[in-house]
Parts: sequence; structure tokens; C-alpha cells
Amino acid sequence: MPTYVYETRPTDGSAPRTFEVQQRMADPPLERHPETGEPVERVLSAPFLGGMAAGKAADACEMPSFGGCGMGACGMGGCGGGDA
Repeated sequence: MPTYVYETRPTDGSAPRTFEVQQRMADPPLERHPETGEPVERVLSAPFLGGMAAGKAADACEMPSFGGCGMGACGMGGCGGGDA
């Protein structure tokens, strides 16, 4: 289940606060903080692309389906950290 980041939109001039909520993708975005009832807005952030460490990309370069270095994961700078 994805984790979404929200930020409060205080109406009293106080500083906004951020918090995280796990929601299904089909759930509508929150409009109010679940505990305080303050208005909130979802914060856009980059997705987490776990498992794509340099070692994993280098392993992908050894796979025949990538056709050798210069294609696929290798094009993302993963081939042996620049040993070429």
C-alpha cells in the first residue's frame, strides 16, 4: 500500500506540518487531518524505486537480453561504476 505525504494548511498563521498516511491508490486524497481536523493537501514527491542499486544494474548488464553494455540498465550508469 503506498504511503502519501500530506501537509496541513493552517488557517491561524501557524507553520504547516507534514505527516504520512498509508492509503490504497483507489482511496480519495484526504481533505482533513485525521486527528485534528485541519485542512490538508497531498504533497507531490518522487516515487521510491527500491532495488535499483548500482550492483543490481551491473548484474542486469550481464543478462543476454540487454545485449551488452550501453543498453537497458547499463545506460543508467550501472555498468561497474565506470570501469570501462
